[in-house]
Amino acid sequence: MSKLIIPNDYRSVLSLYETQIAICAIKNIFTDHLTRSLNLVRVSAPLFVETQTGLNDDLNGVERPVEFEIKETSSSAQIVHSLAKWKRMALHKYDVPIGSGLYTDMNAVRRDEEMDNIHSVYVDQWDWEKIIDKTSRNENYLRKAVNAIVNAICDTADKIKELYPVLDINLSRDVKFITTQQLEDIYPKLSPKERENAYTKECKTVFIMQIGDCLRSGVKHDGRAPDYDDWKLNGDIIIWNDNLQQAIEISSMGIRVDGEALDLQLTKANCNHRRELLYHKMLLDGKLPLTIGGGIGQSRLCMLLLKKAHIGEVQVSVWDEETISGCKSAGIKLL
Repeated sequence: MSKLIIPNDYRSVLSLYETQIAICAIKNIFTDHLTRSLNLVRVSAPLFVETQTGLNDDLNGVERPVEFEIKETSSSAQIVHSLAKWKRMALHKYDVPIGSGLYTDMNAVRRDEEMDNIHSVYVDQWDWEKIIDKTSRNENYLRKAVNAIVNAICDTADKIKELYPVLDINLSRDVKFITTQQLEDIYPKLSPKERENAYTKECKTVFIMQIGDCLRSGVKHDGRAPDYDDWKLNGDIIIWNDNLQQAIEISSMGIRVDGEALDLQLTKANCNHRRELLYHKMLLDGKLPLTIGGGIGQSRLCMLLLKKAHIGEVQVSVWDEETISGCKSAGIKLL
């Protein structure tokens, strides 16, 4: 069911044509800052992967991938949800050195995604992954990577304000780090999303850590697949959106599982059947590099920096009739 928010007296600051030019500028500027700060190179990425490899991102474990049969091979393939696992295999295959990494323009289809101002069945993000050594598998290294990404976002915002002075963008570089358990302790009566909104409204730029495992209350803050992020060393970059008066997730990222963490998390998630898949066997056998990585939403970043009210103003997707009619009546022009 669509959930549409219409900000009071909303009007797009830029025209459709200006918006297209600005989107291109944001993507060029941001990737330049990102690649330099994290030492990444751009690589080509798959739109789909073979089902039996186990390389597709399972997200929360309940979303259905778009799956089809390839005529010439008689094998089954899935359009990717993200490239969380594929990137790690690529780093191994390309023999990338420690301290270096890759990024790609990832396009995905999530057909079970809800539709609202910041969600679409079409997903576009910068997927990145970097090789680290064992001594870097710690929270301090994770925080440094988060700060690098936030600074790249803020540097991009500063440049866009120079190009488009009519855009009044105010972002905070001061990242507040907090765990999901600390959030629950502060706001025990609120839902996880309500906690995120309350804390981010106050702090503006937040990194919520340790997502995937159960809290002391017995519930999860949010779901995470057990086979890419280490649930003790991951999190979401969340930024307050004044237009929508809500927190929006810009990036989900983390230090990835090593063999020990994968073994533990597969058992906790009741996913032991995955141990026989190629990716998981290589990881458990210590044949894949240790990495850190994540995804950064392209459309969400453009939406934030261009002060748009709906993600459909910066990407082309399919929308339900309620969204289409509601946006039209409010003067929100969907691409």
